[in-house]
Amino acid sequence: MSKSKTEIDAKLLGWYDRHRRDLPWRARPGEKPDPYAVWLSEVMLQQTTVAAVRAYFDKFIKLWPGVNNLAQAPAEAVMQAWAGLGYYSRARNLYACARKVAAEHGGIFPSDEAGLRRLPGVGPYTAAAIAAIAFDRPAIVVDGNVERVMARLRALETPFPEAKKAIPGLVAEIAPRKRPGDFAQAMMDLGATVCTPRRPACVLCPLSGDCAARKRDAAENFPRRAARKPRPLRRGAVFYLRRADGAVLTRTRPPRGLLGGMEEFFGTDWGETLAEQPSEPLCGVDLAFAGEIDHVFTHFALKLAVFVGVAPRGTQAPRGGRWRGPEEMAAAALPSVMRKAEARAEKFLARGVLPDARIGP
Repeated sequence: MSKSKTEIDAKLLGWYDRHRRDLPWRARPGEKPDPYAVWLSEVMLQQTTVAAVRAYFDKFIKLWPGVNNLAQAPAEAVMQAWAGLGYYSRARNLYACARKVAAEHGGIFPSDEAGLRRLPGVGPYTAAAIAAIAFDRPAIVVDGNVERVMARLRALETPFPEAKKAIPGLVAEIAPRKRPGDFAQAMMDLGATVCTPRRPACVLCPLSGDCAARKRDAAENFPRRAARKPRPLRRGAVFYLRRADGAVLTRTRPPRGLLGGMEEFFGTDWGETLAEQPSEPLCGVDLAFAGEIDHVFTHFALKLAVFVGVAPRGTQAPRGGRWRGPEEMAAAALPSVMRKAEARAEKFLARGVLPDARIGP
């Protein structure tokens, strides 16, 4: 057995036994992991921080403590519970996956990577993570934290994202056959708490004596990064219409595509041109310009012009729309970009510059 196999993994697992993070989805020492909790957390953690996920995980576990409970929930309720966490295709896949596990697997998750890969929304990383953490199967688990640890440990000169191809092989060189789940979580914890993107705590790292970047006194210079392409800008307009009784006009986005199945306000498509008001008054109500909001998606930045209007009590919703009262709006599955638009619109309405802007009988 190589030196790396007998020493690096032993150092890392010893450190993990003393410093492992206490996470709500993680089994305590001596406990058997819950595959449902592991799967739920791994889906939520995709491109999202632990701090942001904690509250959502707790909410889902309270609402739906098992995969069969989640599979039986109304789709709208799942989307509402997910609202604000972002990357909403994950919520659609989460629901589809729960239904498939319940219907085709008797509520029991497959324990191997191949079986897990056949589930909706479960890609190579998630399948490996669930197999290792939930079932202690040997699997190479590589997330952003692991990539950073390995890039520094080996002082990889190849810039990311090209270097990503080499990382799984490097992890395999040091991954033990025993305790694969603990090893995967130890690598993640090391990257999250010690081998951080900025100001890594190298003096606390159990692998500092093996780290090539540390030996160069250049840990922060790794991973190497290729120059990023500028993020394109899209523009659009959103129309916030509030009725005199306090209800707000919304609609549901198409089930597929960006923010699929989420709730939104009426508005224009998002493109490269400047936003304009609707060609015809929405519900017969003229709209006033309330300002702009900015939002950043993974592949583009968005600038939305917000237009606001007040409709008389009793105004009927246009085709595809619905009026939601204040309590419904608080629980609606509105993505973050729409919540920004809502905040901008309500601030504008609070100024009282529009007639009948006050909510009344």
